Amino acid sequence: MDAWRVIRRLHTSPVKLTNLRPNKSEKRQKHTRRRRTFIQKRKMAESNQTQCTAAEIKIDSATTLQKYLDRIPVSSISGIKSTRVFEVKTGDSVKDAIRVMFQKNVACALIADVSGDGFPDRFIGLVHLSSFLLWCIQESKKLENEIEPIEPEETKETVCGILGFLEQNPHIGQTKVGELGKTFLWNPYFPVGMRGTLFHVLLMLSKHRLQAVPVVELSNSHVIGFITQNAVIHLLLESSGLGWFDSIVDKVISNFQFDNEDHVLHVYGDQNIIEAFHIPWEKQIGAVAVTDRGSKRLIGCLRNSDTYLLLEKEDLFQNRKRLTVKEFIHMELGALTSSGARPLINSKLPSMHAPVTNKRDDTLKQVMKTMVETNSSFSFLATICSKQQGYSLCGT
Repeated sequence: MDAWRVIRRLHTSPVKLTNLRPNKSEKRQKHTRRRRTFIQKRKMAESNQTQCTAAEIKIDSATTLQKYLDRIPVSSISGIKSTRVFEVKTGDSVKDAIRVMFQKNVACALIADVSGDGFPDRFIGLVHLSSFLLWCIQESKKLENEIEPIEPEETKETVCGILGFLEQNPHIGQTKVGELGKTFLWNPYFPVGMRGTLFHVLLMLSKHRLQAVPVVELSNSHVIGFITQNAVIHLLLESSGLGWFDSIVDKVISNFQFDNEDHVLHVYGDQNIIEAFHIPWEKQIGAVAVTDRGSKRLIGCLRNSDTYLLLEKEDLFQNRKRLTVKEFIHMELGALTSSGARPLINSKLPSMHAPVTNKRDDTLKQVMKTMVETNSSFSFLATICSKQQGYSLCGT
């Protein structure tokens, strides 16, 4: 036996120095150690195999999901033709585009190119009425900042309503629709055919952050309707009960990462509506939370589409610097319609003072169901306050 083996045995075995020959006890210990080593190696091999299997299952689930969504035709999505197809031209003025969309009671319009620059498609974008109105609000704010140092107080705010403001300021109202592409007012025009698939639609909605996807007839590229986010969510929920689908949507939303969770965008109820509508314009988002300055409690929401009210009741725009967000979100929608004869474009949306919320321990499926049931395109992540009634904002 080598010397280093003897020294190691002296440190690991109670054998006497005079007895260097291994006894039966030593043989049993050696056998036990070998067996333990074998068991450990076998467990490591099994663990590695389990990890590989889990990775394969994950890949298979993703592949299964893609194949499943790629077999669902666009024609199976409900409500495609429920949205009216309307268009404005690049040569139209902003004032005329707003007026005609308001009169026709349409929320969005296709942008038709009349420049003859050789675009392969007749349509080059999709614009929402709310985007026009947000742009007008920002232009009015800029104009007020320019004239405030030189214009006396009694001459200010002589215009009643947004359309009147545009009439009084032709350098703003006569701006061509085609000139606003650089302001990111447009959504890109990415149509799908009726033979397209749900997977393609999901790629369009998620990659380009679209609010709606135009649907065209393949024979003549005629736009026949739109696919909304809510319509897609509604169809996805019909997959409930399928194992691979439930394994995704039954996870609690606290397991997901939110981009703006550390710094939630919000406005205070005591701010004026001009300040408040600047946030969704600047951040390019569809809604912003309204919180109470003192309690920090969530008291409502302000959506881009709520700018329609500034058209329905003209004195709201005239009093825009004095009207607070809290006053604005508590207005009764029925009182703002034109003698009750014409429904508001956003009349089917939840009230501004009753925002859609979910809790951290809700599942993704619960969030999807809440958005479909309330016809909302967003939900605020909130926690129930312990000392007072209401919700405290966590994220969106």
